[in-house]
This record gives sequence, C-alpha cells and structure tokens, in this order.
Amino acid sequence: MHKRILYASAAAAALLAGCQAAKPAATTSAPMATPAGPAVEMLGTYPVPANEFAYVYRKNNSAAADYGTRQSVTDYLDLYTNFRLKVLEAEQRGLDTTQAFKRELDGYRQQLAQPYLTEKSVTDQLVREAYDRMGQEVNASHILIRVAPDAAPADTLAAYNKITALRQRAASGEDFGKLARESSEDPSARENGGKLGYFTAMQMVYPFESAAYKTPVGQISAPIRTRFGYHIIKVNDKRTAQGEIKVAHLMIRMNPNAAKADSLTARKKIDELYSRLKKGESWDKLVAQFSEDAGSAANGGELPPFGTGRMIPSFEEAAFKLQKPGDLSPPVQTPYGWHVIKLIEKQPLAKFADLEAGLKSKVSKDSRSELNKAAFLKRVRQEDQFMEIPAAKAYAFSKADTALVAGRFKYTFAPGEGMKPAQAKASGGKMPLFLIKSKPYYVSDFLTYVQQNQRARAGAQPSFAMQQLYDQYVEQSLTDFEKNSLDTKYEDYRMLVKEYRDGILLFQLMDEKVWSKAIEDTVGLKKFFADNQAKYQWDQRVQGRVISAATPALLARVQKELKTGSFPMTNPGAKSLVFNAGKAELSKASEVALDDLAKRMAGDTLMQVTITGRVRKGEKASLARTRADAAARLLRQHGVSARRIRTATQAGATADGGAQLALTTTSPAALEASLNEQNPLSVQISQRVFAKGDNKVMDDLMAKGPGTYNVQKDGRYYAVTIDKVLPAGPKTLAEARGQATSDYQTYLEKEWIAQLRAARPVKVNEAEMNKLITK
Repeated sequence: MHKRILYASAAAAALLAGCQAAKPAATTSAPMATPAGPAVEMLGTYPVPANEFAYVYRKNNSAAADYGTRQSVTDYLDLYTNFRLKVLEAEQRGLDTTQAFKRELDGYRQQLAQPYLTEKSVTDQLVREAYDRMGQEVNASHILIRVAPDAAPADTLAAYNKITALRQRAASGEDFGKLARESSEDPSARENGGKLGYFTAMQMVYPFESAAYKTPVGQISAPIRTRFGYHIIKVNDKRTAQGEIKVAHLMIRMNPNAAKADSLTARKKIDELYSRLKKGESWDKLVAQFSEDAGSAANGGELPPFGTGRMIPSFEEAAFKLQKPGDLSPPVQTPYGWHVIKLIEKQPLAKFADLEAGLKSKVSKDSRSELNKAAFLKRVRQEDQFMEIPAAKAYAFSKADTALVAGRFKYTFAPGEGMKPAQAKASGGKMPLFLIKSKPYYVSDFLTYVQQNQRARAGAQPSFAMQQLYDQYVEQSLTDFEKNSLDTKYEDYRMLVKEYRDGILLFQLMDEKVWSKAIEDTVGLKKFFADNQAKYQWDQRVQGRVISAATPALLARVQKELKTGSFPMTNPGAKSLVFNAGKAELSKASEVALDDLAKRMAGDTLMQVTITGRVRKGEKASLARTRADAAARLLRQHGVSARRIRTATQAGATADGGAQLALTTTSPAALEASLNEQNPLSVQISQRVFAKGDNKVMDDLMAKGPGTYNVQKDGRYYAVTIDKVLPAGPKTLAEARGQATSDYQTYLEKEWIAQLRAARPVKVNEAEMNKLITK
C-alpha cells in the first residue's frame, strides 16, 4: 500500500539532441515531394520546411540570452543541417523500415501520448487537493478484507458484510489493534496491529488517503474500497506536516545477511567514525575518505530533501529527531548498512508553484488518476460521438454462457449472423456494435476480444463477466481512437513523435558510423593516435608510496614492517594438513585443501606459502621433511611456481603431526588490513605511479625528487617515498585509449558530415532564415 525508500539516485538520459526536428519519412533515395510552405534550406534536392525549423529553434533556444540573434540562428541552423543530413542517410538506407525500429518508435509513441489522454481540469483539481493535504500528516490504523477489483457481486457483498461487522465491533469498543491482528488480511497486521504510522498525501492509494483525511481523530471510517479490497480506518492522530529535511550521511555498507565477522567489522568502523566526528574532525574529510555511498560521498554525503514516509523508518526517525543544522545522529542501522546522519536544514512545505510540476507527474501515476481517466472517457465519448446500438449489444450479450465464467468461451464468426439479409449485405456480413465518429466496431470483433481476454471467474454470472469485458472493450476502443487522432489534433505531439523518430534513426547510424566504429577500427585508431601523438602527453609523474597513519608511532611501525617485504595474510583459509599415520600420504580432505590453495594462488600472484612439516610422537623425524616436500610437490603439480613455496621442519614431535601452512603476501594491502583490525582507520598505504592531482600530499612533494619525506596534514601523519621521477613524455595508446577513442569518434563524425554535405550541397534561403532574427 505504501512504499518507503532510503534514497534513490537517478540519472536522466536524453534520447534526442537539442537540435532535433522531424520531417515526413523517406525510404528511398528519390527526392521527396516538396512540403507545403517555403523551405529554410535545400539539402541537395530535399527542402527543409521553414515552419519545422522555426518550431524547433524556438522550442530549444527561447530561454537563451542570445535568442533571436543572427549568430544564434546561424549556429543552430548549422547544427540542424548536420542532424538532418544524417537522418536523410538513415532513411535512404531503409533503417526506418525495420521491425526493430517500428517497435521502438511505437513504444515511445505510447509514452508520449499519455499527457494527451487526460483531463486537464480534473488533473488541476487533484494536484491542488494533494498539495493542501501535504500540509497535514495522519497517523492511522486499518483492517483489510481482501476482494479483487473485478470480483463477482456475491464475493464483493460477502467482503463488504465482513468488514461492516468488524466496524460495528470496533465502534462498540473492541480493541482495534486486537481486531486487526485477528481478522485483517493485511499480513503486516499480525505484527503491527494494523498501525501504519504517520503518512501524508501521495503515499497511500487515493481512496484510502481520502478516507483517512476526512475521518476525525479517534473515529473509524465507513468501509472504503481500494484495489486491495475493503478497509476500515481508525485515525489515531493528525499533526501539522513536519515539512522536509535535508541531511547528509556517512555510510558503511553491510548486507543484512552478512557473516557475523563482517557485521562486527562494519559496526566497528561506523563507531570509530562517529567517535571522531564527535571529537570535531572534519565531516567532509571523513565522508570523502570513508563513506561507502559512492553517489553522495563526493558531495559531502548530501541526500535529496525528504519528508515523512519517504525513507526507511529507522533512518527517517533518526533524521527527524535532529534539531539544529550540524547535529549528528548516533549510528543508525538500515537494510543498507550503518549511517551517521548530519542535519543540514529543515524546510517547511514548499510553495505550490514550486511543487506543481512534480505533483502533476505523480498524480498521473497515482491511483487518483482513475478519476482523471473516467473524466477523459466521458469527454471523448461526446467529442468522438460514441453511439451504442442496443440491439447489437443485446445480441452479443446473448452469447454469454457458463463457458465464459469458466474461461473456455469460444467464438467463430459467421458472416451475417444475427442480421437480416439486407442488413448483412449492406454491412458486408458484420453487425455494428457501436460507432465512434461513424467508424463501426463490430460484434464479431468484440466477441473475438472476449475469447482472447476471458478468464475464469468462479461464482460469477455470465452476464456480469460479459459486461466487464464489454466495458473494457469500449474503453480501449475510445482510447485507441483518440491516440490515433493525436497527430491531427495536437501539433506539439506530432512534432515530438517526429523528434523521437529521427532520434532513433540517428542513434542507429551514429553507432555504426562513429561510436562502435571508433572502438572496433583498431587500425584506424592507431593511425589517428600516431598522427596526433602531441595531444597525448604525460606531465611529470612519480613512482612511489604514500603511507597515512593516525599516530607517529603507528607510522614508524608501518615503515619498519614494510622493509621486510612480506606480510602475513589475515584470512589464510586452511592452516594445517593431515597425513596418514606414519606416512607422507595426505588425507583426501587435505588434498582438496591444497587444490583450493593452488587456485587462490593462481588468482593472487603476490601470495606465497611456507609449509612446515611435523611428526607425531613415535614417528620418524625424517617424515617432517618428507611431508613438507610432498605438500610442496602437489602444489607445483597444480601450477604454483616453486619460487613461491618455502618448506621447513619443526623440531620435536607434536600432538597432531602433519604440516602447518603459513600464507604471506608482498602486497602492502595485507599489512594495512592487519594494522586496521582494531581501528579500521589506522593506516592507509598507496603504492603506485602518481600523476598531479592523484594525491594532495604527494602533489606538494613531487618537485623535491627521490627521497622519503615525513609530513603532518589535517591530523594525519604521512611518510611519502618518491622512488623515481618519471619525466613528461608521450603516452602509449593503452594509457590514453579513453581520450583517444573519444577524439577519434569526433574526427570520424566530422569526416562523415563533410561527405554528407558533399553529396547533398546545402543552399540556405536567407529570406526565411532572417524571419527568425529578432535582435
């Protein structure tokens, strides 16, 4: 019934270039018929209609400061010319005739049609009502008795009687929560006694929302029906809306099903970060360094503003408790992980004008859109002169029988059925069921629709099932008729569909001619890169290492341990091997363990292993060496290099004998992980080639050249080692591939446009272009 989310990051991608416009489709290279009206330019023999260019120019430039200047019009016409030339080539190649193109365009047509299939006056009323309700929040409980939206009358009545009886019991003083736990068919009621907490407009289905807002505090609503069934609602409280708040958060991710050790590590991290924040460390610095919400970390952890009912309850509750900007919440857990929340500001309900556009979009998708739909259908019935033919309807309904409610209705069209001979002859053997603007819709088509859309409706009467299908068929027919009329009724819709059509064609051809070609044409890319090598140069870089530590003592320890060059691994896996008593023969389980270890070492080339052979009391001492060598031999057979395996023996007998495994690595990351076990923020080690801008501390020291430098910055202690200064010089193609590929795409597009302009010379009609110059 209502959804709560923590946050969502969404990126909107535009399908079309800003200069797109449309023209009648051409599928051959033959010149098109000259459109009505003058042309703003000729592309070879193709005239670009002046009215279409003017429409697109005004649409995409009217808000610009230079709108109407000669430079603005000239520049835009140049862009539009390139666009139109590309689309003409796509049409010439028949890309607009493929089934894939037609399916994609039809999908966009359906989306674009939606705003035109509404009733504006009703939308405006619903938007205003939603805004007014947003000033108040309602706390309510409910009891639900489920019934399907299209349930048979008998089932609907049974559900209504059941909810009415429950209302009478609640009104007589029975505990509402107890009734909800016992009788409500909302599964969550077993846990919460039907309590929904506070909500505001647009968070519940519309009939439920309306009943909740209209019911006084302490009262129980009359039974109300939604798509879920019948509800009764008890209003517990109403309060002035809290408005919206804007917060930032620092997040440590944790899967709800994570292992206990991982959960403990995440909790330790968030507690340490919270402690440091309370001591006054920089919020922005810690968020940038440690927050695991990549979408917000770069922006200080800021999230979009939100109001009641829009977040995970635990997150929302902690956020709304914060009073003053800058206040921090203690760590709070959600299904996404752990968060520390910082209040940025509290915002009262925005003005209607600021929210109107967003509310319109929500209303169009909300359950209240059913009211809009009903008003729309009522209007188009009148505008499109819907006329029902009662005798034909009665004949169609006479076909309903028990097979229909069982979902097994079959229909075979017989020309002239139900008609007098003269009527059959005049109508081609089909009986009109109703007319829309004189267009007949036939009984036979409706009965075919019934056969295709029927479903079993246990307990329903055949006439009831037929009536529901008839209403659906009429609604669909009216809506489709209106959709097919949009091109002639609304210029904006017609032009928008053309823009999308041309955009799809342009995308297909650009991918072939430019985007994919630049990636796949390796020979061409190499030549382009070589011809433009001067553009792809390194500035001065250094090869080195940056150690960041929380204390000077910890920094010194890191430097000392790094000198050893080998570090114990914190998750070694199997630690010992078992051998059969008195032999150098591995147990089956240990053979599997060594096989797994070999696979790990194949994936991590920095890993090394030391195998220490041991003996039990009573076994020969020489078995220790033999066992270590046997384990090493098996690893080598699995592909592990001998230089990555060390063997040793342990003096004296042990209780278990066998062999001990010790895994080490040359990766400083293992040392970092080990030192961060107690405090996850103790140490950070970065060892690589640094370019300017990669690391602020390294940036300050690059000019000093090779050496080791100790630095204190922002409360951290650094040891920066510069091993080698790499002089400025050319990049390889591998190092510059991303930028070189992008540049090659630009080059290919320019070359392609030059070819198109050569094939279709451009001749501008200055007189028509000048009509758009107003400054």
